[in-house]
Amino acid sequence: MANSPQAKKRARQNEKRFAVNKARRSRIRTYLRKVEEAIASGDKEAATAALRAAQPELMRGVTKGVYHKNTASRKISRLSARVKSLG
Repeated sequence: MANSPQAKKRARQNEKRFAVNKARRSRIRTYLRKVEEAIASGDKEAATAALRAAQPELMRGVTKGVYHKNTASRKISRLSARVKSLG
């Protein structure tokens, strides 16, 4: 348990940051799920549009420290390859 005032403040800050990061991760996963669903349905136009919407969200997650840059790049690369292979 945090005893010093500074440790208590850090604990409060960590809780807030955790909530913000959790919301961001959830939002990004929603965008990725939309791309996955479009790929599964075989609709190339919808998949392309969903991927175009997901890319800035993923990279925003990188700048905010939710994801590592290489992780986001890998996800984008793999999704775009799957979209490209459609129809």
